[in-house]
Parts: sequence; C-alpha cells; structure tokens
Amino acid sequence: MTRLPAIEVTVYPYECDAYGHLNEAAWLLLFERARWEALARGPGADFFGRHGVWPAVRRAVVDYHKPAFPGDVLAIDIHLEDLGRTSITLTQHAVRTADGTLLAEAHLVFVMIDGEGRPMPVPEVVAEVFGGRGPALPGTAAFPVGEVTLAADVRGDGPALLFIHGFPLDRSLWAHQVAALAGWRRIAPDLRGLGASQVLETGYSMAAYADDLARLLDRLEIRRAVVAGLSMGGYVAFEMLRRHRDRVAGLILMDTRAEADGAEARAAREQMIALARAEGVREVAERMLPRLVGRSTQQTQPHLVEQVREMMARAPLPGVVGALGAMRDRADATPLLPEIAVPTLVVVGQEDEMTPPATARALTEAIPSAAMTVIPGAGHLAPLEAPTAVTRVCAEFLEAMREGVA
Repeated sequence: MTRLPAIEVTVYPYECDAYGHLNEAAWLLLFERARWEALARGPGADFFGRHGVWPAVRRAVVDYHKPAFPGDVLAIDIHLEDLGRTSITLTQHAVRTADGTLLAEAHLVFVMIDGEGRPMPVPEVVAEVFGGRGPALPGTAAFPVGEVTLAADVRGDGPALLFIHGFPLDRSLWAHQVAALAGWRRIAPDLRGLGASQVLETGYSMAAYADDLARLLDRLEIRRAVVAGLSMGGYVAFEMLRRHRDRVAGLILMDTRAEADGAEARAAREQMIALARAEGVREVAERMLPRLVGRSTQQTQPHLVEQVREMMARAPLPGVVGALGAMRDRADATPLLPEIAVPTLVVVGQEDEMTPPATARALTEAIPSAAMTVIPGAGHLAPLEAPTAVTRVCAEFLEAMREGVA
C-alpha cells in the first residue's frame, strides 16, 4: 500500500494571533488537516470506517521551534514513531517550504477503538499505511562508524535514500527533502568534522567520508541506497562509486562537478585554509556566501541568506580545514562517468556560479542515460533556495526507479 504523502498547507491571517504568529490552537488544526488530507489522497478519507476502527486521540504534544506567519506554505509529513497492540504513535513535522526550516513537530498517540468505543488491536492494514511494523529509526541519532561517530537524521521506511551535504554545511541542507519524500527511508548524516558529527583533528579525505557512509549503511542494515550529493557531497558520491559501487542503487548529482581541482583551484583551497586558521570559519563563510546563493535568493530571501551564513559559521574549524584539504586532493572522477550504470539525475540551479548549468550539462552528457533538470531562480544551494521544486523533481525521479532499489 502507498505510504501517506507529505501535504502542503498555507497559513492564513485568521489563524494567527495579535502578533501575526500562527497560534497554538491553529497548529493542532493544521496538523489534523494534513493527516486527513494525506488519507484522502492515499487510501481515502473513509479509510478507518472501511476497516471498522476509529483513532481516538489519547495524547498530543507539540514542540514549537519557530513561528509561522500568514502566507507561509508548510510541508507536513507523517511518520510512525511507535506501534503498540492497540495504539499508534505518530510524529508530524511542519517545514516551511521557502527555506526548509523546521517550525513545529507534533507527537500524537491514538488508541484504536471499535464502534462501541472499546480499544481494539491495530489492524495490519492500518499499521501498513502509517509505515508498517518493520523497524524504523525516526529523528536524529548518533552512529559509531569505525573511528568516528556521525550524527544523522533517519526518517521513514522503504527503499533507502542517502543525502550528502556540501561544504561547509550540514544535514539541515536537506531538511525539506527529508521531511517531504515519504515512502523512502531518508538518511541525512553530517559528514565527519561537520554539523553535529564527531570532530577529528586529522583523517579527512574523500575516501574517509565514503567509508564512513558505507559503515553507516551497515549500521542501518541497508544494502543499497540511492545517493544524493550536493557540491562536495557529489565528490563523496563519486568516491562511493569507486570504493563501494555495489552500495549505490542510483545517483542524484546536484550542483557538482566531476573534474579534480586544477592548479588555480588548489591554490585557492590553500588560501582558504590559511584564512580559516588565521581569522576563523566565519570569515570563510563571508567569502563564500555571495557565490553560494543565487542572485534571486539574495534579493528575495534575505532570511535564507542569513540561515546559510550561520550554518557555515558554526562549522568546526578542524572539519572545515579537513574538508578543504580533501577537496583539494580529490581524484578526477571524469573517467568514472561512462561507467555509471545506475539511474542518474543531474540537478543544477539556473543561477549557480560555482558549478553552472554548462558544467551540469557536460556531466549529464558523459553519464549514460542521465537526465538533467535546471531549477529556475536557484544558485548553488538549490535544495534550500527552491526546496519545493527540488523535492518535486527528486520525487519524480525516485518514483520512476523505485522498483530497482532493494
């Protein structure tokens, strides 16, 4: 049975308080609206009635992280957190589609009752539509993978989808895609030395990143995954093809390139390493920011520009220096391209100055049967700058190749 889809809802002024914030009572209504809309689009709004059961709310807890305002469009997903004999616990995340920010999450316990109000066992069909009785690892957890421990968001179940962030970013780059791509087991780790993952003083290379991720798949008992990598994440994806080709079921290469650094680029990496050590990571962020986000984003989404700035500025110095060295020393992936035999989607922001559409086009032409999509109005960080568009093209690609992932 098809898993329940994420639902987009719009915040209206009448739902907001005197300060213009979506109020707490309205949040509960939005979460409920999203649940019923997901049912209506999936098995049908009469799903429970057809199976002679009704979900009665026993407990509802909402964590409010950031305010929502009139006009915000929220993507609200549904995940099975726990499955008891007569109850189910669901988690819903509300993510603002404009910038991928998690605004609120709800944890709800439902008891299944019959027509006379008596608790009854959860029917298998109900368990299945909310995610099945198989094991799942919701939310963020720490995973030891050899010499390092990685922080990772693991959501949902189904075929595996591994997200690899760029430099000097973290897993929140993929917040909208992780929240919205229901029907897949979404895995978004922080690479070693970045985000909330363990920081080492040395030991950074594309091989180390790729081996860490292969061990993470082992820890999650996942044999193969579709691998999505942005920028440096694309370099890591190529290294996974070199070292762990049998683990890669498909590729989404986003705002990235195959070529190794030339002499000029290597010198620029060295200068950035010196800058980071002398003046700190925030100065690196300031130097990079104008080329990371597109002109349209800079003009229309100043809050997102600030979000990216802070994401980069909080990156640990050893991880930043290590990643710069790993990119400087990476091997040329161009010889790999004709050998790529898995389904591949190349995605690029129309305003990407770092890896422009011409670079993406050359990458697409070199990979047999690869497809390419250009995201209007986005720069180098397309998943953040145009999250709804990126999620849509990824969903279409993933649906077409679902049967081949095991």
